[in-house]
Amino acid sequence: MLVASARQPEVPIDLALAFKLAQSKLVIRSSAWSGQLAVVFAMWGEQRRLRPRSAANPTGEDALAVKLDQLEWLFGRGRNADADSGVGWKLIAVDDGDPDDSAAVARDRADDHRLGDRVTVLRLGDVVPVATGPLAGLAHVDDSRKGGAVVMGAARSLELGADAVVVTDADNSVNLAQLGLLIGPFVAANAGAVIGDRKHVDSVLVKAEARWGPGIVVLRHMQRMVGRALFDHGLRDTQAAFKLYGRAALQSILAAPSTYGFSFDSDWLYATAAAGLPIERAPFAFIDSFEESASITQGPMTTWESLLVGLVAAARERGADHDEEMAAVVDDFATAEILEQVVATVPRALAGASDAELGQRATMAPASLRSWLERLVVQ
Repeated sequence: MLVASARQPEVPIDLALAFKLAQSKLVIRSSAWSGQLAVVFAMWGEQRRLRPRSAANPTGEDALAVKLDQLEWLFGRGRNADADSGVGWKLIAVDDGDPDDSAAVARDRADDHRLGDRVTVLRLGDVVPVATGPLAGLAHVDDSRKGGAVVMGAARSLELGADAVVVTDADNSVNLAQLGLLIGPFVAANAGAVIGDRKHVDSVLVKAEARWGPGIVVLRHMQRMVGRALFDHGLRDTQAAFKLYGRAALQSILAAPSTYGFSFDSDWLYATAAAGLPIERAPFAFIDSFEESASITQGPMTTWESLLVGLVAAARERGADHDEEMAAVVDDFATAEILEQVVATVPRALAGASDAELGQRATMAPASLRSWLERLVVQ
């Protein structure tokens, strides 16, 4: 496990998280914001993590119940009680076409919780295909890779009167009692979006890196060169599942989503920036829950294929600045089968590249990477 806390790496993780929670609570107590907040997460293969841990279910996290408890700790139960904040909140769980029916498990867990009436459970398959609205571009539920479910959850959130929507994951990697860390800059900067940034110097990160091979730097190099409109402006942690979007940003995003894959995060950020709305970053604590991760259960290179292909589609559709030559490399080589070969090795030009050098043409130009990929595929 990699443990990173740039300011005070010797501080125990529990203490570092407690500090973030205290900061978050202080923001909520001092903030005048009293809007309606919806927390949305997608579900695919989450039936085990939604249930409690047991001998029969060793990867259980009781995730839905934990999220409810965390939100109650931060905001209270209602908007008018003396001990509560002024924030109204709800939790929206969306089944992304899960063959194991995570929606049914989520409903059962909500029914067993004292705050179960705060939970809305949806199934993407119940509405797709549809002729109009933000899901009109999704032909079949199986064409979604998380993005379709999150789009559905965000759209329903706005219908229910949400002023802001937080996008997170189904697992417990992010303690939602940290939401004050997003709400603070959302209010102070009148931001369109606030993204949790695991790479921020004040963030706390516990993440398992061993699942990737050495060639992961190749994929990150491609991602950053295509997504330079985001990465070159400090938005380097585009995939962290801890983001808040205001209503104005969501209306721009949902007008015409360009992808329903894992790269929906980038599409949403492109749309927010195109609408002229500020995007803020916030440090937070992230403790990876990886045993049931989609990158494992669905295959890591299937995930990366969706991520890279969707990133290219979003950049082109949104008119965002990007390296078209590298985008063409993605067009030609970003299949799960090829990426499985790529991640097992690394070209000499990227072998010793620092994080800051990834995505730079001077490090490895698209033409050079294309030649290396052509040789690799032939082998």
